[in-house]
Amino acid sequence: MTTISIIAALPPGFALQAAGSAVVGLAVAILAWWIVSVLRSEDLQQGIEWRYDVSRINELRRADWFFRLLQPAVQLLARGNRKVLRESLPAVGREIQAAGLSRFWLPEEYLGKIELIALFCSPIFVYFFFGWFGGVGIALAVLFVALTAWLLRRRLAARAKARLHQIKRRMPFLLDLLTLLMEAGSTFLGAMKQAVGEFQGHPIAEEFGRVLTDMNLGKTRTESLLAMRDRLADDEITSIVGSIVQGETLGTPLANIFRTQADVLRIKRTQRAELLAGEAGVNMLLPAVLIMVATVLIIIGPFMLNYLKFGLSL
Repeated sequence: MTTISIIAALPPGFALQAAGSAVVGLAVAILAWWIVSVLRSEDLQQGIEWRYDVSRINELRRADWFFRLLQPAVQLLARGNRKVLRESLPAVGREIQAAGLSRFWLPEEYLGKIELIALFCSPIFVYFFFGWFGGVGIALAVLFVALTAWLLRRRLAARAKARLHQIKRRMPFLLDLLTLLMEAGSTFLGAMKQAVGEFQGHPIAEEFGRVLTDMNLGKTRTESLLAMRDRLADDEITSIVGSIVQGETLGTPLANIFRTQADVLRIKRTQRAELLAGEAGVNMLLPAVLIMVATVLIIIGPFMLNYLKFGLSL
């Protein structure tokens, strides 16, 4: 049997299926080669003069596998974000720091990562929406890609808010521990090291650990605390840091400042709890009314149906 007769005997559409399978196989092979080559690639080398951006990229490549795999695409989107979203970049940068993400992320690069994840979801949206709604599904897919990017952006803000809440909940206990240690004769640096070790694994230990790192690198105590204030950008933490800096300027003992700030934080927590308790009654009013209406309908409903169907029985 000749080759032509063999091809003619094949079922219709076999050539198209074979071509599609070959394209998919080639794409998978290229993707595997890309991942292996990127993971094996070495760090960027410093030139004659040391450059921070080179070290930052190397640290980010080690900390985040997504950036390591798709660094060119992320940086391409980052250039566009730097021009289009210039006004929102400072807020994103503060949220990145407050969320405890790698400090080597630039806000425009992190937004580029979010946008790239949303773009990767676009084939799924197109597949489902185009199959369900036809041509209108393309517009819906584009809308859902934008919605995915927005949700990832909101997730960053929620993560930063949750971490700040954890820090503020533990702050009074850390200040109490610093007070006890300093009243026992420990220095500020020694008390801070012991407190960080005591709260190891908690976000508050990470932040005060960075304060210690800054002090060991040559920054003053005031500069290190102000850097933490700028990272977290929270009103209560700003007030605490401001009181510590002011007390240090005026010569007030730090133990007294720590005790006062711990008491202030507890008072604020009590006031916040009382406020939430007062709002709970108002928030429960509508559900209570609905439950009462449902109860009345359950009790009176059968009698009303009986009356409407049979009338008033004598």
